[in-house]
Amino acid sequence: MNVSAGWTLDTSPFHEGELQIQERLGVRERMETFGRKTIRSFMPDQHRTFYENLPFVVVGHIEEDGAPFASIVTGRPGFLTSPDPVSLVMDGATAPGDPLANGLREGRPLGLLGLEFATRRRNRVNVTISGSDADGVHLSVGQSFGNCPQYIQTRAFDFKRAPEDFSGAGEPVSFEHFDDEAISLIAEADTFFIASALLDETGDVAKGVDASHRGGKPGFVKIDGDRLIIPDYAGNNHYNTLGNLLLNPRAGLTFVDFETGRILMLTGTTEILWDDDPLVKAFKGAERAIVFHLTRGLMLDDATALRFTFNDYSANTLLTGDWESAEKTLAAEEKRNEWRPFRIVRMVDESTVIRSFYLEPEDGEGLAGFQAGQYLTIRVAPACVAKPAIRTYTLSSAPSDPLYRISVKREADGEVSRHLHDAFKVGDLIEARAPRGDFFINTDERRPAVLIAGGVGVTPMISMVRQVIYEGARTRHTRPLTIFHAAKTSNERGFFEDFRALSDTSGGKIAYLPVLSAAEDGEKAGLDYVHLGRINAELFRATLALDDYDFFLCGPAGFMQAAYDALLAVGVSDARIFAEAFGPASLKRVATKAQSFQPEESADTAVIHFSESAVEQGWTKRDGNLLSFAESHGLSPAYGCRSGSCGSCAVKIRKGAVAYLSEPTGPREADEALICCAVPAKDSEELELEL
Repeated sequence: MNVSAGWTLDTSPFHEGELQIQERLGVRERMETFGRKTIRSFMPDQHRTFYENLPFVVVGHIEEDGAPFASIVTGRPGFLTSPDPVSLVMDGATAPGDPLANGLREGRPLGLLGLEFATRRRNRVNVTISGSDADGVHLSVGQSFGNCPQYIQTRAFDFKRAPEDFSGAGEPVSFEHFDDEAISLIAEADTFFIASALLDETGDVAKGVDASHRGGKPGFVKIDGDRLIIPDYAGNNHYNTLGNLLLNPRAGLTFVDFETGRILMLTGTTEILWDDDPLVKAFKGAERAIVFHLTRGLMLDDATALRFTFNDYSANTLLTGDWESAEKTLAAEEKRNEWRPFRIVRMVDESTVIRSFYLEPEDGEGLAGFQAGQYLTIRVAPACVAKPAIRTYTLSSAPSDPLYRISVKREADGEVSRHLHDAFKVGDLIEARAPRGDFFINTDERRPAVLIAGGVGVTPMISMVRQVIYEGARTRHTRPLTIFHAAKTSNERGFFEDFRALSDTSGGKIAYLPVLSAAEDGEKAGLDYVHLGRINAELFRATLALDDYDFFLCGPAGFMQAAYDALLAVGVSDARIFAEAFGPASLKRVATKAQSFQPEESADTAVIHFSESAVEQGWTKRDGNLLSFAESHGLSPAYGCRSGSCGSCAVKIRKGAVAYLSEPTGPREADEALICCAVPAKDSEELELEL
C-alpha cells in the first residue's frame, strides 16, 4: 500500500507495483475508485473494536538486512488497544528467538493483520512505531482497510497457559534447508501468513510493510526441494502482497501448528507465475502462483500459548484444487492430441431423446482442461460400420467438474447416436481426444450474456451456466445471464430442472425462460414455460432490455438462423452474436469475417505423400479436399465436422503447403493443416502429410 508519506483522496492508495498488476489484470480503474472509498488513513470504530477483541495479531516486519518476517504476537483480548482512530498500542508476547524482538524500534514500519477465525473476519493496518512505554508499543496508523473472508478456515481458540509464559519453549532451531519436521508442518497446513515490504528509492529502507493471510486445502503449498509453490486465488483485487513482490521479491512466510503452538518462520525470495503458466492452469481455482525460494528458516517449539480447534473449511477453499490433481491434469495436457480411453461411470436420461454419459479417464490421469461450451471428439465402433466412427459432442459438464459429461440426442438416422443409446452401458470404454472449439463463454466478462438454445443445442449452455455459477462463488462476480431454452415438448426438453435450480441459486443473476412449441395437458404458463411457439423478435422485445449483451446460439440450423435473423431485427449487432454449428449448416450472416474470406489459390496437380501410411498418389483439383482424397485411397483420418470448425482433422505438414477453399476456424498449430477444407497450395507440387 502507498503509505510512505500518508495519503489523501487526491493521491492513489496504491503504489506502483500494485498499480502495475491491477493494470495487467484489467481492474486498475475500478480499484482506484473502490480503493479511495475503502482504504482509510484512520481506523473506523468497528475496526478499533475488532483489534481490541483479538487474542493474536500477525506482524509483518523486516530485519536490518532487508529480510521480511511474519511474527505472531499474542495476548488476552485487550492486549491491543486503540486510544483514538489513528493509534494502536500493542502489549503482547512473542516467543524467544522471534526476530520481531529486534525490530520494535521507533520509526520502523510494520504491517498488522488481524484475523478472527470464528467469524472469518480479517482487517489490515499499516503502521509506524511512534514509541514505547510501560503500556506497550505505540503505533501510528498509515492505512486501514478490511479484507474479504475467503479461504479462512473457522477455528475456536483457547489459552493453554498465560500468553507471556514461555517456560516450556525449546531453543529456536535455525536452518537453510527444509528438514522432515518443517516439510511435515507445511504439508499439513491449510493456512499460513506472508509478510512483504515496499522499499524506498535506495532499495535499503522499507517505506511500508504488509502482512497477509493465505488459505487452502491441506497440501495446497507444494514442496519442491527448498522451494515452495503456492497457488494464488481470487481475492479483493488490491494485490498488496503481489504488488510488493513485483518490486521487491523478498518475503517472509509463517506456518503455525494450531494444535501444538509450534511456529515455523521462513524468509526468502519469490517469483510470480502468471495465469498462462501450465502449473497455474492445471491447479483448480488458481489465478497465479508464488514460487518461494528459502533463504533461511526458524523453528520455534511451543512458541505460543494459544491453541486452536478446527471447525470447518471456507466454502471458497472447497472450490479449489490440489497438487495431485494438478499433476494429473498436466499429464493429460501432454496427451491433448492422443486418443485416450474413458470409462462410462454413469448414464442419465435427461429427456426422452437425450442421454448423458459421464466419462472418467481409464488411464488414471486427469482431465485436459476446457472452456465452457467446447466439445469432445470421441471414437466408437458401431457394429454396423466397417471402421471406427468419429463424432464431436459438446461437453455438458463444466470445467470445474471432476468428470467429462456428453449429452447425446438419439437421432433416427444417426448410427453413432443410436449405438451410444442402445449398445453402451456403465463400465464400457469410449475413446476421446482433448476438448476443443472456439465457441465458449468468458465468465470474467461483465457484459450480460443471452444464451439461446434449441433442442440438443442446450448442451453447451448447461455447461456455460454451471461454470458461471462456479466462478461466481469463487470470485464473487457472477456474469448476468438470460437463457432462452426452446424444445418441441417438455418430454424432449433436457436439463429443465437443472436450469431452474441454477437460476434459483444465482441471486437474481440468471433468468431462465423455457419455450415450448406445444404444451401438454396440465402444463402451465409461467411454470412449465414462458412462451408457446417459436423464439422470435417479439419475444426478445418483450423480455430483454436490448442493452449491451453477448448472444450465444446453439441448435438446429433452421432454429439458429431464425434466432439470428430475429436478433438482427431488434437491432443487435452481428459482432455480438456467437454461434455453434457443426457441418455445413452454419449461419448466413449479414456481415461476418467469413464473408470477407477469399479462397486461397490452389495447385492444379500435386503429388501427395501420406508418410505414416506409406501411400503416394497424384492429386488434381477434381479430387477435392485432402480428407476426401485420403478416404478415397483407403485411409481413415480423424474428423468431426468436415467444415473446418472443430479441428479434429488437424494433420502435421512435413513438406509443402496447403491452401484453404473455405475459412478454417478450428484450432490448429502453425505446422498443421485442417485437411477437411484444405488442398495443395499453388506451387506446392509435392505435399507430405503425417498421416
